[in-house]
Amino acid sequence: MSKQTIKTSGFTLAKGKELTGDDYFDVKTIDNLTIAIVCDGVGSADEGAEAAKRVTKYLMTNFKNRPMAWSIEKSIKKFIHSINDILYKESMINYERPELVTTLTIAIIEGNRLYAANVGDSRIYLQRNGIMSQLSHDQVMEEEGYDGVLTQAIGIDQSVSPYYFENIINAKDKILLCSDGLYTVMDDDLLSQKIDFGAHNIIKRASKMMNDDLPDDTTAIVIDILGVDKVAQMKEQDIIIPEKLDVGMVIDGYKLTKSLIQNNRTWLCVNKGKNYVLKFAPLEAIDDPIVLDLYVKEAWNSNRLKAGFFPKAVVPKNRTHRYYVMKALDGVDLKTHLKKRNLSVDDTVNLAKMLLKMSQYLLKFDLVHGDIKPENIMISERDGKHIFKVIDFGSMTELYSISSSAGTPSYLAPERFTGASINEGSEIFSIGVTLYEALSEKFPYGEIEPFQQPTFKSPKSPQKENGNIPPWLNSIILRAIEKDTTLRYQNYSEMLFEISNPNKVKPYFDKKTTLIERKPIAVYRALFTISFLVNLILVVLLLR
Repeated sequence: MSKQTIKTSGFTLAKGKELTGDDYFDVKTIDNLTIAIVCDGVGSADEGAEAAKRVTKYLMTNFKNRPMAWSIEKSIKKFIHSINDILYKESMINYERPELVTTLTIAIIEGNRLYAANVGDSRIYLQRNGIMSQLSHDQVMEEEGYDGVLTQAIGIDQSVSPYYFENIINAKDKILLCSDGLYTVMDDDLLSQKIDFGAHNIIKRASKMMNDDLPDDTTAIVIDILGVDKVAQMKEQDIIIPEKLDVGMVIDGYKLTKSLIQNNRTWLCVNKGKNYVLKFAPLEAIDDPIVLDLYVKEAWNSNRLKAGFFPKAVVPKNRTHRYYVMKALDGVDLKTHLKKRNLSVDDTVNLAKMLLKMSQYLLKFDLVHGDIKPENIMISERDGKHIFKVIDFGSMTELYSISSSAGTPSYLAPERFTGASINEGSEIFSIGVTLYEALSEKFPYGEIEPFQQPTFKSPKSPQKENGNIPPWLNSIILRAIEKDTTLRYQNYSEMLFEISNPNKVKPYFDKKTTLIERKPIAVYRALFTISFLVNLILVVLLLR
């Protein structure tokens, strides 16, 4: 579930007048997962607090680096068994008895699904429509006289049996994770009344009920589900991913007429006499949830990005197969166009403005295109003017993503090859390379092959490749493709202002550019002045 549809809070108080307690918690959003953990270090063990802290950090770190092929269920169980084994063995070596012992509750939200587990008696509740339900299972002895004695805890035995469960979550649901210090003070009805106010308020209320003298360390995390994750809903739709597509097939009224890409997953089609493009989910999405997730995000972006920079697209509500529909565009991609002729200066300026405005629009959704290049730009003609549209919804990714798979090497900013995040500056670099190529049919740093570790030497001035480029546009392109991020444009608005106001563009040169190239008139004037003075001195000396 995205950060926009979820809100979290967490708080802990030590018992009595203690400054620190044995509880430990953390809640984070890592990629598309929201992860909440509460651990209650067993007070009868000397190292309970240390165990609580280590288990929390271990689980959070491992989920950040988990193998993507592992399901969330497998990950939860594997990581719990692993940290239990580590703590138990360490206790046996150092104390010859279990000392690193803690209870655990962990809740993970992906899309509209809750994955959770508990070990011991820390709890997980779900409030829906005002009704509070305990989802976890207290692993304690039920015999009279043994109330509250744990049957399971992390580090207490060589093996551990977590109680694992899953649930679908809805908008306006609230999830509470807490240690036993909370629910022994506040019953379920009171917890339900106070959950709306967040973790801090719940814990403070519990403390007040005990005259600020809590009998046990008390911790809570509240997860507030603000809305339904549309991407998750689309992913869970039970619809067909076709294994084979052929000319003449009719799917939901769309007749397939021509495959547009070699993998046969993007098709030109006809419906009621009009041309459309259908993009189907990849075959790999049938068995690979990661591929399916990427495709669903692509379809979702195509459906929600309503702006003239992109072809009109929609995800039909009653579709029977996994595809989305785009309006068929006239014309060709810019790469094909450039094989015949360069863009004019005016067209290049219009292209630059469109790409920058498109990039600004995506910022509203915390997105970047991720793969700006001529192949992803369609060019057509309308009323004697060239019109540009940006395609490839599949490349779009979150702003500041560190995904190294986004983009095409020849258009990637130098910092992207060393793991830097995608941001406005790196997108501006791609725009600059695209403009350079549009005017010269060449790359400023040469063509870069996949898996190559390029060296970025000083680029050749685009004006030397195309004499029609005015000095102001030459300076803008050189600054956009600057290797040094501190010298490159930092924001789309900065570059857009200069390309819209040529008279305010200051000359821009590579660091290695000679002084005579930077300021030829000033250099020639200085040389003329020096030459005149030298000649004058010689004349004076000769007349003596």
